[in-house]
Amino acid sequence: MRLKSLPVFALVLGFTASAFAQENDAIKPVPRDANWMKRHDSFNARIKQGNVDLLFIGDSITQGWEGAGKAAWSEKYGKRNAVNLGIGGDRTQHVLWRLDNGNIDGIKPKLAVLMIGTNNSGQNTSEQIADGITAIVTKLRDKLPETKVLILAVFPRGADGTNKNRMVNEGANKIVEKLADGKNIEYLDIGPKFLDDKGNLSKEVMPDLLHLNPASYQTWADAIEPHVARMMGETK
Repeated sequence: MRLKSLPVFALVLGFTASAFAQENDAIKPVPRDANWMKRHDSFNARIKQGNVDLLFIGDSITQGWEGAGKAAWSEKYGKRNAVNLGIGGDRTQHVLWRLDNGNIDGIKPKLAVLMIGTNNSGQNTSEQIADGITAIVTKLRDKLPETKVLILAVFPRGADGTNKNRMVNEGANKIVEKLADGKNIEYLDIGPKFLDDKGNLSKEVMPDLLHLNPASYQTWADAIEPHVARMMGETK
């Protein structure tokens, strides 16, 4: 296949052949069901109100700031004009659709914190997930040029390092890490903070070995705080 026959976006973003839209659903924006659309619409209604300085974008783990993470959210982000754009079950393609359909229209946040991909790990390869995350970051930078992006490595899941989904996510993390540019995009892996010294994940940390409890949301908030403060221009 000659280069001139490749899709332009593939050349620009450096996608591999496996990541073309017809082969990799992780980069093909799609919506979900009516209940999902209801939450999506609620995001748009909040965004239209403006006054947004901080975004958290992701799946159920991000949505959980409204549940198990409520106390930590109130402490760290209540006064920062923060908006939670997390929807349970979302994959990269669903986030891409949301970003094209109102979730970030007309705002100029200082920072967007992104953590997405674990729901892709059962169907997609590490490379495909990384392509999906790359597409999201590219869209954020295109639509919100004044907004910095903090990419969080997909959190560990499963009891130990032999968990297949965890291994797929770790592979994606290694690729996504290279997106950091030292200026507007940063990458941070806080996964080790949830693991013991042997790399095992306890149900005392994540009750179902995937979702966080209140203490773990506090761990998350504390771990990223120096980065959030600096990237939002609060500290140097």
